[in-house]
Amino acid sequence: MPGVTTQATGPATASRLRIFRDDHPDEALLSTQDRGEMARELAAIGVTFEQWEASRPVMPGASPEEVMEAYRADIDRLVAERGFRSVDVVSIAPDHPQREAMRAKFLDEHFHKEDEVRFFVAGSGLFTLHVGDRVYEVLCTQGDLIAVPDSTTHWFDMGPEPSFVAIRFFTEPDGWVGHFTGTDIARRFPRYE
Repeated sequence: MPGVTTQATGPATASRLRIFRDDHPDEALLSTQDRGEMARELAAIGVTFEQWEASRPVMPGASPEEVMEAYRADIDRLVAERGFRSVDVVSIAPDHPQREAMRAKFLDEHFHKEDEVRFFVAGSGLFTLHVGDRVYEVLCTQGDLIAVPDSTTHWFDMGPEPSFVAIRFFTEPDGWVGHFTGTDIARRFPRYE
């Protein structure tokens, strides 16, 4: 993999949590950009939300190895706590030729049989979780780690011009395997534009 782009660009600048009733996508019950409040609200449904800081600067064009080395202490802590078997770095730029297909792959409600854990080195993405009769829309930006427990239904939107660098953690050697619910709920909630 060539060097990764680490400039934080994209449609949003601040992390945000919005909570909705699953039958009212037009009216947020809660909207906050306070990361402490976000972490508390998400912890109540078993989701980990924390912030990491690099131990050294991560420059544009840094290799995946350099990116992981900058966050080595947190990576090692998480691997030891949760038993992950593989860690990698993914970088998506707005001009990626497969961006539309990549975006579409994650837009419908699905779940995994392992935790989905992502750390945003740069850029942003929108995780939306469907838990009970609530929908939790989590805009993750640079410095945010989100850990969605296995079997939690959710969808992910990287936007029409994706721009992010993320560290991904996997328990299973084959990595990301989605099990789709077949519902249309994700189409009823706002996209990341």
